[in-house]
Amino acid sequence: MLKGIDSRINADLLYVLAAMGHGDQLAIVDRNYPETSNALGKELVRYDGINATEALEMVLSLFPLDTFIERPVYTMQMVGNPDEVLPFHKEGQEICDRIEGRKIGIQSLERFDFYKQVGQCFAIISTKEDRPYGNFILVKGVL
Repeated sequence: MLKGIDSRINADLLYVLAAMGHGDQLAIVDRNYPETSNALGKELVRYDGINATEALEMVLSLFPLDTFIERPVYTMQMVGNPDEVLPFHKEGQEICDRIEGRKIGIQSLERFDFYKQVGQCFAIISTKEDRPYGNFILVKGVL
């Protein structure tokens, strides 16, 4: 037991967050994302009981977003309608802004570009998010 840490954050996630350095990236993915095939050589942390926005809140309680780049968060665009801002992404924007105490820049990526970006991530958190396109990539900042 540790004080001041969300009780849902397990030892695997604590290890990943502590091991990451400035500029490293972390993916939070929904239940449709092919995390097993894309996690080869990466840390994979499974959270079968929570959705992606809950995972986002947990992570951001400990994880600073990068302030040296304009958009430290990525989302996946809707196939066939890349300009659509989904309610899921709006909720993620609100969480990031609230926890960071500033407006956070978010960049949406085409599906396969998002997959490639996940390939650059240090780790993947797999959730049971049901909402389509329920994925984020976060770039770690410094304290």
